[in-house]
Amino acid sequence: MMFLQFFIWGAWYTSIAVYMTNHGMATLTHWPYTVNPVAAIVAPFFLGLVADRYFATEKVLATLHLLGGLLLFATPQFAAQPTTFILLLLLYNLCYMPTLGLANSLAFHHIESQEQQFPLIRVFGTIGWIVAGLFISLLLGKIMGGIPEQTPLPLYTAATASIVLGLFCFTLPHTPPSGRGQPVSLRSIAGLDALKQLGDRPFYVFIIASLLLCIPLAAYYNFTQLFLGAAGVQKIAATQTVGQISETFFMLIMPMLFMRLGVKKMLMMGMAAWTLRYALFALAAPAAVFWMILLGIALHGPCYDFFFVTGQIYVDKKSTPAVRGQAQGFLVLVTYGVGMLIGAQIAGNVYDRFLSGATALTLPQWQSFWWLPAAFAAAVLVFFTALFKAPARETASTPTL
Repeated sequence: MMFLQFFIWGAWYTSIAVYMTNHGMATLTHWPYTVNPVAAIVAPFFLGLVADRYFATEKVLATLHLLGGLLLFATPQFAAQPTTFILLLLLYNLCYMPTLGLANSLAFHHIESQEQQFPLIRVFGTIGWIVAGLFISLLLGKIMGGIPEQTPLPLYTAATASIVLGLFCFTLPHTPPSGRGQPVSLRSIAGLDALKQLGDRPFYVFIIASLLLCIPLAAYYNFTQLFLGAAGVQKIAATQTVGQISETFFMLIMPMLFMRLGVKKMLMMGMAAWTLRYALFALAAPAAVFWMILLGIALHGPCYDFFFVTGQIYVDKKSTPAVRGQAQGFLVLVTYGVGMLIGAQIAGNVYDRFLSGATALTLPQWQSFWWLPAAFAAAVLVFFTALFKAPARETASTPTL
């Protein structure tokens, strides 16, 4: 499940800006990274109403992936009509984004130790993202003899995988709705009941930091592929899989790190990695220093695992089975939803301002561009370090390095 879940996302998400630029939509490349978080904002309402109360999780997953696959197959047919193209991406993401929380809640429902077992399950999602990038850049590139990211093939690849996953979901372990029989209210659908149960000062600091960190995160997902092109990289999707290879390694050692570091230090290391990554991009930009760019991409392991996966585990450990789906959906809303939405619009407007009528940024302009998210991520790190207090049981029992 996790392999295909993230194979789908990796197949189109890291190449869509290149495709749009090659089809006359260079100034609109931030819109896929806007409709994606819009869908993430809607996702908790869907999870709270449908997945938690009425239907088995595996059946909801199946239905959403089958419908999403059909929409994604249709999207490239409207490349000459940007508005329709973007609207179809919105409809697709409305199907896909709820499945992130559903996949997590299904996995958590069937395991006993979040810290020990979930990273070993989630790592297959990272492997799926890696395979998607290698498949597109290397295999499809070899078959067609060009740059596949400039063609609709990545979208068709993601659509096919979505159909396959939709069918496979019917074979997943039965996961009944945890909130069956509970009264329906706007508060519960939006995840506010879960927030009431989970809420304390450390949790609120974590949520605010998560939202803020996703603002510079949007710049990475949207513009790294364009930055690589400006730096002369040919195998763009394959190069970006270095980040997921790193993510796989760090995912596998997360259970050990949890025991030694605890939640706060793991989250701090993740934020520090984001700051360092953007700084490396900025320093590398003027001369297109490839090893620095590659190192920045490789930092995706601690960037993603130490912050986002740790955050998912932290939220699940604070939840009860009755609000598990709501809690994961609320986290999706805050991070992939509100944070990424704000970030996509800010990054897109900043990029357009740097672009100023040209078709691409120069390398010196890329340096100025990357310093902005580096500074923002550093500020979030300072905020979190000063205000987040680790759970008492953790500070009492967790050894330090």
